[in-house]
Parts: sequence; C-alpha cells; structure tokens
Amino acid sequence: MTATRAGRPVQESATARLSRLLTMVPWLLARQGVDVDVAAAQFGVSREQLESDLALLFVCGTPGHLPDDLIEADWEDGQIYVGNADAISRPLRFTVDEALTLMVGLRALAATPGVTGASGADGGEAILRALTKLEQATGEAAGVAARVRVTLDDGAAETILADASRAVQERRRVRLSYQSFGRDEVTEREVDPMRVTSLDARWYLEGWCHRAEDVRLFRLDRVQSLQVLDVDGTPPESAQLRDLAGETYQPSPDDVLVELLVEPAAAWVADYYPVDSVADAGDGRRRILLRAADPSWVRRLAWRLGGHVQILAPESLADQVAAGAQAALAAYPVEVVQGLAPAGMPPASDDVR
Repeated sequence: MTATRAGRPVQESATARLSRLLTMVPWLLARQGVDVDVAAAQFGVSREQLESDLALLFVCGTPGHLPDDLIEADWEDGQIYVGNADAISRPLRFTVDEALTLMVGLRALAATPGVTGASGADGGEAILRALTKLEQATGEAAGVAARVRVTLDDGAAETILADASRAVQERRRVRLSYQSFGRDEVTEREVDPMRVTSLDARWYLEGWCHRAEDVRLFRLDRVQSLQVLDVDGTPPESAQLRDLAGETYQPSPDDVLVELLVEPAAAWVADYYPVDSVADAGDGRRRILLRAADPSWVRRLAWRLGGHVQILAPESLADQVAAGAQAALAAYPVEVVQGLAPAGMPPASDDVR
C-alpha cells in the first residue's frame, strides 16, 4: 500500500495502515461531520489516502459479513460520518494475564542495570510511573505480579550487562571476548557501543566493531568478558543503528546464498531460521533459500539432521558437509558403521550431503 505525504508517495506496510485505521475510527466517531481535509491533516495523510481508508472500512466489521455487521462511512459532501462501529469505539482493556505479563516485564526492566542509573534516570522514572498506574488499575492482580522476580542467569551476566550499559551512557569503547556462533570460536574485539537492547528475551550490545569495520550486534550471553576502556567510544558518522523491528539477523549482500532440500522431519528449519523463500518440493519436503554470513552453522545443521537435509547449493558447501561426514564415519570400525546405518541409508563410501 502506498500513502502520500508532503506530495511524495511513500511505501506503507499493512501493519502501519491497520494501526491508523484502528485509531481513525474512534476519532471519527467522536467527531461526526468533521471535514475530510481536517481528518487527513490529523493523521498525516493526503485526502486521497484518507478516502481510500474510508472506502476500506466498507468491508470491515464484525464476523458475519452481513450489511449490519460492516462499518458505514459517508463523505460525499466533504464531511465524514461513520456508523455501526460501536465495538471499536470502546477502549481496549488488558486481560488479567496480559496485565500480569506487562507488570512483570516492567519490574524486570526497572531492575535492569543501567536503565535507572545516572544517565537513565528519566527512563527509570517513566517505567515506575507506568507500573504504578497499572497496579492501581488492576487491583489484586498487582499483588501477584509483585511476588514475581525476574533475574539474569548469574552475577557475571549481570556485570556484563551493567558494564555495557555504562559504556553506552559514557560513550566509552569496550574490549570484549566473544563466542562466535557461526565459527564456534572466541574472538577479541574492540567496539564503540551504540545501544543495549533486549530482543526475544535476550540482551544485545549493538556497536561499531573495529575488527569488522561495520555495525555488529553482539548477544551478551555469548560475551565471555567485557572491559570498559578509558578511550572515547564515539562511533563513526557512517555507523547507523539497525532497524530491529523485524528479524534480529539481517542478511547482507555478501552473505552466502544456501539452497536446502529438507525432508518432512526437518521442515521446521524454514520456520526456525530466517529464510529468503520456501517452496513445496512434494511429499512434504521443502526447498529453502537462506543466507548465511558464515555457513559453518549450516554444515553443523546438516550433520545433526543427517539424511533429512540435502545441500543443493553452493556445491563447495555440500562437498564440505560430505567430507566432514566421511571423516566422522572413518573414525568408527566398519562393523559399527554398518550396524548403526538405518535401512535405506547409503553406505559410507557414498557421497553424503
């Protein structure tokens, strides 16, 4: 969907448009007869985009799809009238489970090192104000949330998080020992920190890595040690924060394009890892395209899943998987290999990919 702002068309996601519509309907219901141009200015869109949104309301409503179930909108005379949308006009309310989850999360965030520190005082106060309002609104449920405590795995992890947060606030460079998932090795890096953020229940440090000469995202539970240096840690002007609204891993043009053919037992790979595309290969199999900055993890995945994954491309990666499998089989006596091989498995001398 394309909206028009300041005379220029800009690409708009379905999520952004849905968010605007959910906000627009209650606003229009409370201002029956508002001028179209006034409403367009309120929501920062063109008159044409607003009229397109109003036209979309005709096919929106409650289940049933009968005329009385759909929202009504009229703007032919330049003034907007909306009806049959009472269900949307009422404010949304949290369920008890939703309120408890939010309160526990806010308590954990308020206790996070660096959030309520000297430079993060305003953020900490905002968290506590929001928590107070939730507790007042939820009554007895607040007592349950108060008895729940969320802590980091251990003292070392808490210290690393606190030091990383302090380095961001003080703009100081850090030296860290990092366990690389892709290469299964520990590397020493110096990083100019840009932010500490939480994604999918894990903490990350994002910053300019002097080793890679680019912005990198480091998972803090893979950081073995972190030292805050007495060196200015201001990133170069070219360093830009990533958009982390989607996947944590964001492929680059330099990544290796890998094509896999997975059996039904390994179909979950397409749902677990970020992929470019998934195609049905028949009989429950899937053909998957994905990108890997370091394809060594793909090799380990293929070895772990055995005959359930076949690497179609690149051929060099398939050869590496075959060589590794042959080397592993060669470490066992022939009779053991033959005894372990399930029915239908190719003999050890065949190409294993």
